Amino acid sequence: MIATAAAPAAPWAAEEEQPSPQPQSRYRAILLFGAPGAGKGTVGKALGAIPGFFHCACGDVFRTLDLTSPLGKVFVDYSSRGLLVPDDFTIALWKDSINGMVAARRFVPERDVLVLDGIPRNAAQAQMLDDYITVEHIFHLVCSDETMMMDRLRRRALKENRLDDASDEVIRRRWRVYEEESQPVLDHYSDELVEQVDALGSPVKVLHDILGRILRFQNDPIV
Repeated sequence: MIATAAAPAAPWAAEEEQPSPQPQSRYRAILLFGAPGAGKGTVGKALGAIPGFFHCACGDVFRTLDLTSPLGKVFVDYSSRGLLVPDDFTIALWKDSINGMVAARRFVPERDVLVLDGIPRNAAQAQMLDDYITVEHIFHLVCSDETMMMDRLRRRALKENRLDDASDEVIRRRWRVYEEESQPVLDHYSDELVEQVDALGSPVKVLHDILGRILRFQNDPIV
């Protein structure tokens, strides 16, 4: 078994003990939420291409790991079985990635709104992130057509050679994990923050819908 956060032998524990820069204030954030295949990544990348937004996909952070390293082996062990990696590992890796983006000036908190895709995945992660982000909007991409989502994930797996979408069994397990562990994260936030978005439309239509809602609530111009 993989050690939990309380166990000193956890492969990421040594990194957690090292001091890292902390934000002076919480990052402004938009959360993209939805089941596997709902289109979070597509929408997130499109938003990230617009000045004033910085897209951070948790899945991309994991996939940049050296898979032969201790951290990489933890990810492979869990993702290859369609399971979520431990929460403390996820948040620690996310914090290191964001700190690096700030240091490199790719993400400028004074200017950019952070667009999070794939994190938080459950209520525990949401609680951990409360010290680091102020959530301004949550866009819940909803799709009632499971067959369409399965097709999307199969096509993505073939195109990108993604281990986590390699088989129907893994895809179905990810759906079950989402329903059982991820969806309740919405209860952590105020109902006023959550907006349902129909994910069955084309990516352009979904993005147009989300941008329209952001503009409706945007008080200050993004520069």
